[in-house]
Amino acid sequence: MMKYTCVFLIQVVSMHLILFTDILHSSILTNAWLLLCHLNRYFIVIDDIWDTTAWEIIKFALLDNNLGSRVITTTRLHQVATKTGDVYKLEPLPHNLSEELFYKILSDGKGKCPYDQPSEVSKKFLQKCAGVPLAIIAIASLLRDKPMENWSTLYSSIGFGNGDNKDIDDMRRILMFSYDDLPYHLRPCLLHLSIFPEDALIMKDTLIWMWVAEGFVHEEPGIGLFEIGERYFNDLVNRSMLLPVERKQDNAIDACRVHDMVLDIICLLSKEQNFVTILDSNGKYSSSQSKARRLAVQTRDEEQHNHLVNKSMPKLRSCYASMCHISMMPSLSCFQVLRVLDMKNCKFLENCHLEHLGKSHLLRYLSLENTNISELPKDIGDLKFLQTLDLRNCKIKGLPQSTSLLRKLKCLRVGSDLWCNHRIEHIDIEAPNWIGNLTSLEELSLKISGEFSTFVEGLGKLTELRVLDCHLRGGLDDRSKKTFVGSVCKLKKIQILHLEGLYGWSELEADTYWAGYKPPRGLRDLSMSSTFSRLPAWINSSQLPNLSKLKLDLYHFEEPDVVNLGGLPKLCDMGSLWIDSYIEFPDGAFPKLRYCAIHAPFWFLPGSMRSLECITFRFRTMWYMRDAVIDFDFISTLVNLPSLRWVFANIDCHGARASDVEKMEAAVRQAIDNHPNHPTLDLD
Repeated sequence: MMKYTCVFLIQVVSMHLILFTDILHSSILTNAWLLLCHLNRYFIVIDDIWDTTAWEIIKFALLDNNLGSRVITTTRLHQVATKTGDVYKLEPLPHNLSEELFYKILSDGKGKCPYDQPSEVSKKFLQKCAGVPLAIIAIASLLRDKPMENWSTLYSSIGFGNGDNKDIDDMRRILMFSYDDLPYHLRPCLLHLSIFPEDALIMKDTLIWMWVAEGFVHEEPGIGLFEIGERYFNDLVNRSMLLPVERKQDNAIDACRVHDMVLDIICLLSKEQNFVTILDSNGKYSSSQSKARRLAVQTRDEEQHNHLVNKSMPKLRSCYASMCHISMMPSLSCFQVLRVLDMKNCKFLENCHLEHLGKSHLLRYLSLENTNISELPKDIGDLKFLQTLDLRNCKIKGLPQSTSLLRKLKCLRVGSDLWCNHRIEHIDIEAPNWIGNLTSLEELSLKISGEFSTFVEGLGKLTELRVLDCHLRGGLDDRSKKTFVGSVCKLKKIQILHLEGLYGWSELEADTYWAGYKPPRGLRDLSMSSTFSRLPAWINSSQLPNLSKLKLDLYHFEEPDVVNLGGLPKLCDMGSLWIDSYIEFPDGAFPKLRYCAIHAPFWFLPGSMRSLECITFRFRTMWYMRDAVIDFDFISTLVNLPSLRWVFANIDCHGARASDVEKMEAAVRQAIDNHPNHPTLDLD
């Protein structure tokens, strides 16, 4: 049975809007929908129908209940579109926009032709792309690093079609040629993406650790495997084979998606090369499981458990069974050469299912994230080659002593914040007193409780750490506080440093213990739950030129501190820090900051906060500053923020006259109306 992603927007009589998504069989959808649509007005979008079979089943469930319901379907095939109703053919990009997109990719975002004049062959490429954005992006990415004199040869090499589905065929030829143009070390990384279902959000760090475990990332002197893998990831993004997903706060790319057309090509190539065997509900890309080297289970249908349980897979190196039912999986003893085991989100997984885990001696990657596992087997230490152990959001409260034998472990993630009985349940592990043995660790994320003295001392031995996300559930004595800071000072390669649970530290202790800290210049993300009296002196542009995220609590945040922070060239996000009133921001201050919170009045001079998109400000109407706030000229200061999109304004009405509040509200609204971007205003 055909499977696809269905997105529903259901507007019921009470005008509440419900949004839900899932991957369903058309027969399941039919039964579920019949229960909903009889009395309700509905608006449904069914995305990417590949043939008429599923539509013939679904349409019987779409009752005409005379309530003004609507159904929209999308497809790449005209013959399918004609079966579903009136057809609207999406118009291609006009020539001027196609050319603009082409040269934007070709010139790394500058938007202009990088050559003196456009070549004839570039016009031919644009003509063949037929205004399809994906084809334009793929071609421009392919040509970006090629000498212009070689473009004609490339054009001839691709070979464009003349069939009924000419546009789609041409796009596939372009994508196939883009694959052939990849360096050999990037090809397995791209083919590996076929393990993910359509439209999946793929977390960058998890993907790279998978590549490392698979052996796709090749060692280079003086560079860590993760950093090399990150370069591979960026190369695929730059070639437009991956669609990057950015965090809004700091513009950092932390995930990606794969375009449907690219995924189709990847899956077909994976099947041809027996690179990945896919088990799904329709068998579209599946191949012989007995010869499988990598298996991706993309179905939750228990009826298909025989596909795996009764199959022998002696050559299986990698098993990606995220969200599948445990009844579909054979015993781990059947996998003799397994390197990767991903059981993320397998809710039916129990401790007994890990009975033979210690016999998978070649295992390099193990994810039990978001499962009900509460205890690891004691022979976990037999996995001498294990590099990644992901135990987030499990029910594990302690790690076996044998975990200290995992000397090749590079990534350890453990600790849970689970939603249970309408509240968040924190599950910590007992602080591992052997953590100092794992000297190969590059990423350590954990939530711990218990006795910390040995742990904080051992932390200083993990000198390869790039990422430390440590949440202490409990207090430290004075000696342990000094030891903890001393250990952090030894981490010279750290790039992401999150230290939570330090609430018991006084301002004096935080100021004193951290005063001598000399952060690595590569530090780009810093979060500490201690409260400092003032901004630490070591937070400045000379010591932290790459800092883009900062989360600190300050008792006082005054003008000298603002000047120091404003000089950080890459700072995009400074968390919930509130800037005091009466601050003037000079030209060049906070060049990358995306969001800030500030007390009025304030003054943005031209050239300050050029990237600021969102601002929250608060009016305080105490007697000694009432006149300055009420008469403040918002128009002349907000207009100097060229990227502004959202404004959140809060007026403290305590002790204020109604006329004063109305005057302030009017001033803010007028400033918004006069701003060239007409930002969205939320006035409270």
